[in-house]
Amino acid sequence: MAFEELQAEIASLLIRMNEQPHDIREVELMLREKLNEYRAFGMPLPADLVELEAALDAGLTMDEDSGSDNTS
Repeated sequence: MAFEELQAEIASLLIRMNEQPHDIREVELMLREKLNEYRAFGMPLPADLVELEAALDAGLTMDEDSGSDNTS
């Protein structure tokens, strides 16, 4: 896959995340996959994508914490 195609797919996933919040987990997984492909090209992630990944990580942690609160 060409680098430009990968960038376009990431942009498309970000749009989908906003337009289809009910599919957010699926889109998040696909986005993480694309970020890893980006790294596979040997390119460092741009700062905005690093921030996005950190936000996704923080959101996942918050979901796990709230899930454990519901089981008490």
